[in-house]
Amino acid sequence: MLFLGKLKFVNDNIKQFTMPIYHKLGKIPNKRHTQFRKPDGNLYNEQLFGTIGFDGMSSLLYHINRPTMVKEILGSTDVSPKIAVEKSVTARKLIGYNVAPKDDFLEAREPMLVNNDIHIGLAAPRKSLTAYFYKNADADEMLFIHKGTGTLRTFVGNIKFQYGDYLIIPRGMIYQIEFDTEDNRILYAESFHPIYTPKRYRNWFGQLLEHSPFCERDYILPDNLETHEEQGDFIIKVKKQGVLHELLYDAHPFDVVGWDGYNYPYGFSIHNFEPITGRVHQPPPVHQTFETSAFVICSFCPRLYDYHPQSIPAPYNHSNIDSDEMLYYVDGDFMSRNDIGPGYITLHPGGIPHGPHPGAYERSIGKTKTEELAVMIDTFKPLQVTENALKLDDGKYYQSWFKH
Repeated sequence: MLFLGKLKFVNDNIKQFTMPIYHKLGKIPNKRHTQFRKPDGNLYNEQLFGTIGFDGMSSLLYHINRPTMVKEILGSTDVSPKIAVEKSVTARKLIGYNVAPKDDFLEAREPMLVNNDIHIGLAAPRKSLTAYFYKNADADEMLFIHKGTGTLRTFVGNIKFQYGDYLIIPRGMIYQIEFDTEDNRILYAESFHPIYTPKRYRNWFGQLLEHSPFCERDYILPDNLETHEEQGDFIIKVKKQGVLHELLYDAHPFDVVGWDGYNYPYGFSIHNFEPITGRVHQPPPVHQTFETSAFVICSFCPRLYDYHPQSIPAPYNHSNIDSDEMLYYVDGDFMSRNDIGPGYITLHPGGIPHGPHPGAYERSIGKTKTEELAVMIDTFKPLQVTENALKLDDGKYYQSWFKH
């Protein structure tokens, strides 16, 4: 019984792994925590880049310089979201493409719907983030690339991205972003809980199972490790407790010569999500792509409709009691909604039921497939509406189910 209890403990904990794939780039010593010397005989500087104390995912990084070389703190700016509506049961539709493009990557990010677990926002950055480096010390980040291509550059390697890619960036990761054009649109989420792939998709070793709608081959892992041996003045902007601190470092932060481990950024294309279908309408959890202890992220992708001879492909009305539902519409004709376009956000608060718009239920009968593409985030605690969001709100969406 003691063995079975230990096995259950291991089972429950291994299933929490976010990226159970060992990865390494560059040069590393044969044994961790041992002498690793530069060609001139001096030591490289080892850093454990870990989470949840010493209990979560971690990687071992080897720096040319000490990763602690702060010369000066230049200033701090409060960037906390400005809340407009704290408590509400009003369904809302936000016209996301009305977010004005801005040059600076961080200034372009506008929080829309927030709570203590997650900040969801939109961004239309025109310029690459190259003048400084950025670190979110509070939250894992999910960037969904709606428009644009480019490269996520980090101190553990680079990831090329394009339309439809999710980028998962663990907290504490130092990064820059290079865009290929000025026409970029991003849905982002800052998660104050680690972002995992769903437990039910994994075996107890952490491997994705056969019924999972994606597999390890679909992940985009970092490559092309950049190693810069440069002294000088380098600005890193660090977000901590809702404040953006500007620090001056004495050495280029991309000075890692090698690393290995499990804590690193990765990409996943929504186009590689393989939808789960059935004879009758499948519930939203079949679209789940990521999870945390406080919310889930789902991908609605082109798929065949239900094939029971009397099926109704449109979703049934359902009560949203325990979670708020946010949908971000990417492309295609979202069959259960009227008057929806790319870049729109809908919010269906917990406490009241929601479902297909008038006519959508009947309209779906006989349809064989959908080309819709959307990202859904369901939070287990209510979302607050920011001042930014109210500027995009059409003000009448909550009445769109009313029919005389």
